[in-house]
Amino acid sequence: MKKFLAISMAAVMLFGLCSCNKDKDTDEAAESSAVSEESAADKSEGVMDHAEYVAADLDSEVVIEAYVQDTQSWWNDQITVYLQDQDGAYFAYNMACSEEDAALLVPGQLIKVTGYKSEWSGEVEIIDATFEIEDGNWIATPADVTDLLGTADLDAHQNELVSFKDLTIEPSIDADGNEVAFLYNWDGSGAEGTDSDLYFNASVNGQTYTFVIEYYLRNETSDAYQAVQGLNIGDTVDLEGFLYWYEGAQPHITSVTVK
Repeated sequence: MKKFLAISMAAVMLFGLCSCNKDKDTDEAAESSAVSEESAADKSEGVMDHAEYVAADLDSEVVIEAYVQDTQSWWNDQITVYLQDQDGAYFAYNMACSEEDAALLVPGQLIKVTGYKSEWSGEVEIIDATFEIEDGNWIATPADVTDLLGTADLDAHQNELVSFKDLTIEPSIDADGNEVAFLYNWDGSGAEGTDSDLYFNASVNGQTYTFVIEYYLRNETSDAYQAVQGLNIGDTVDLEGFLYWYEGAQPHITSVTVK
């Protein structure tokens, strides 16, 4: 009798264990499916996916859905927005926006943008745009594109949130011919306290590239702006920012870490 009870109890325990594992597998599969569906980022009717946007002709109307990653300062009922989805990124330049609506464009917010695809000095952007707030939230993880610097593959990441690792600060030449770690404005014509962008050079693998602290994205109160003001030639840095394009890559930097 005891042997029969022991066998019965073992069978019950085994069934329970199998049931638990089955439930666990089902839960994991459901979670994986949910993540997959979120990653797919299905678009609303009439909305382009990133591949369709890339293939669209310049000056044609485009409609996209993407998540706000950052914004430049609002002014004169306009705002410039860095946008991204799981497939690529977008740059909406001087999008029509009230001051009240600008407060809604927080990082992660999903919006629908209607405008016209344009290009300026290599930067592909959306102009004359309007937008609608939609339900959804997602923040991009910076993609390390250090090894793509100087290659034709870098352009595929235009406007994305990216990172660069272990770069060395190289000299810039100021208006007096001196070697400096950064310039106020591209030609050194600016000065501290004058709403000036900061330009600096950094190298990796023997090649030097130009990076920018866009004032209306990160002004003098930001850690990034102040970090560049404190740079020395020869410093090693990690950078994060948006892969803006001007006659080639000229990233808008939002984070500077001196190592």
